[in-house]
Amino acid sequence: MLERMGEFFDARLNGYEEHQLKTIASAEEFYPFTADCLPKVPGSRILDLGCGTGLELRYYFDIVPTAEITGIDLASGMLEALKEKFPGKTLTLIHGSYFDIPLEENAFDAVVSVESLHHFTKEEKIPLYEKVRKALKPGRYFILTDYFAASNEEEESRRTEFLRLRKEQGICDDAFYHFDTPLTVDHEKEALLIAGFSSVTILGAWGPTYTLKAER
Repeated sequence: MLERMGEFFDARLNGYEEHQLKTIASAEEFYPFTADCLPKVPGSRILDLGCGTGLELRYYFDIVPTAEITGIDLASGMLEALKEKFPGKTLTLIHGSYFDIPLEENAFDAVVSVESLHHFTKEEKIPLYEKVRKALKPGRYFILTDYFAASNEEEESRRTEFLRLRKEQGICDDAFYHFDTPLTVDHEKEALLIAGFSSVTILGAWGPTYTLKAER
């Protein structure tokens, strides 16, 4: 049964980190890898889309203790857990949808998202990525670590199943519901380039999980 996105994650707050790290293949590798891809300059301003409890931030604060983090998430419980994990750190935590929340332009040294954006379509992502690109300082970049479909057929079948479940449950609102609908890597790269990023490169891969770097 489909659940609203924020409610889905808040209901699973207890045990969330163990699930992410122990049941997702190579998670204990790609979270620190993602952190290591971010700027290593003291005081770097980082925007984290779908920050959850800040799994990659644990590693990033080891590298840049003075980093200034802005995190956006639909799950209020996740944000509270993140705040409690990092006392004394510079955190701006925003409860809401990163699709809707306005972002300051030319403000961030990097934007990062880990295991969050595989719930949305290419068409939904393009305007978000345009906003993300503008939020970056000139010459800066977006690091995306996420789960991707292995083929066009898998991408299409997941989306078809999601729409079937919405219809079956009589869901007619515009709220986000939890269901994995990953794009292929090629389609993700297309969305980023259409949004105006100058280049997109693959930095790492672990089975279906990839880390992409999109440069403003």
